[in-house]
Amino acid sequence: MNPILPGLIISLLLGSTKLTAQAIRLTKDRLLPNQVSMSFGRIMGKEALRVVKDTTIQKVDEPTFVRLKGVDFTNGTIEVRVLSRLLKNAPETARGFIGIAFRIDEANSSYESIYIRPTNGRADDQVRRNHSIQYYSYPDYKFDRLRKEAPERYESYADMALNEWITLKIVVRGPEARLYLNNTKQPALLVKDLKHGAGKAGGIGLWVDVGTEGFFADLTVTKQP
Repeated sequence: MNPILPGLIISLLLGSTKLTAQAIRLTKDRLLPNQVSMSFGRIMGKEALRVVKDTTIQKVDEPTFVRLKGVDFTNGTIEVRVLSRLLKNAPETARGFIGIAFRIDEANSSYESIYIRPTNGRADDQVRRNHSIQYYSYPDYKFDRLRKEAPERYESYADMALNEWITLKIVVRGPEARLYLNNTKQPALLVKDLKHGAGKAGGIGLWVDVGTEGFFADLTVTKQP
């Protein structure tokens, strides 16, 4: 496995002003795994970062991600291609969970996240299909609380499947976030009230949950004032 991903870069932009002098090549020293393991390799025609949740973490919707060092994000766009598979020992409840954590505040152990459940996208059950996309806010607003207190508001449906590249684009502006899948013009999920407020700043993480072998490629971050 090669620890350097020449094809996986982060472009940081502020309007038309470039914030970085050059594209950043992701290497181990620029990534910080948090309750996950990471490695590098080629899958489905792409060089990718592989992420698997630590088996010692039993709870779901936890900070199980690879954080990007030196990235501080408030408003803008995060776009990445993801692919997930189920691990051989994945539990029956595994759904291929994979997504993005953003505005990560290490001091307060908090962040926002939007992720997908690829197995639900083509399930032969409409209720499961309705739970293909999920927003949650750590630590107080995990999926189960949001589903109970505000059913359907923070989840949505979109066509997707395991073992295929899916483009996730999250557009964040103040208290709102929108998720676009596979370059569609309309968002698949609208979140109007990010739980940590409008002006929160923090890091970005590439997130997975239980039972997932997750892959990430072609990451772009565009920052806006």
